[in-house]
Amino acid sequence: MAISTKLAPGHDDVAMAAAISAFPCAETNINPLTGLATDYLNHFNEAIMLLEMLAETPGCRDDFFAWQPRNYSEHFAASNFKHRDVAIAAYGAADPALRQRLDTLADTMNEILMATREVMRQPVSDASAGTIANLALRWIKPLVARAGAIINGTEAKRDPDQENTPQAAVDALMAR
Repeated sequence: MAISTKLAPGHDDVAMAAAISAFPCAETNINPLTGLATDYLNHFNEAIMLLEMLAETPGCRDDFFAWQPRNYSEHFAASNFKHRDVAIAAYGAADPALRQRLDTLADTMNEILMATREVMRQPVSDASAGTIANLALRWIKPLVARAGAIINGTEAKRDPDQENTPQAAVDALMAR
């Protein structure tokens, strides 16, 4: 599979493409343009599934409590993903700015999920636990979608000169 050299502006596109092309991305779920794998999102989708179950069946709290936050490398190191070593190596070769955006979203999702878990550890009614779960879902699902866009290389391109304008703030809110 040919690797495009059109990656993040300011990044050594040719070196990046060469580094990622060294990995057998074609036989994996690793995006050959970004060097990132959507399988990482399974980690958050598991938490989403548990929260959805918890919202309907509050007795599932212990299952949600057992979920643990993991960064990209930790997720793959602990997984049974056939190409986990390739996924970890390709992540290391990926554009640092792209990794940073993904890591920031992942950290935010992990923080939301851990805070949700801590609130649910308090004595709350089943109805309140369901409400808390639904609130967390409203926060997490759009973040997972944004992370997927980063991994798939379909993230909306932003003009760095426009990122701190009022319009940029409105655009960011509307993107959620």
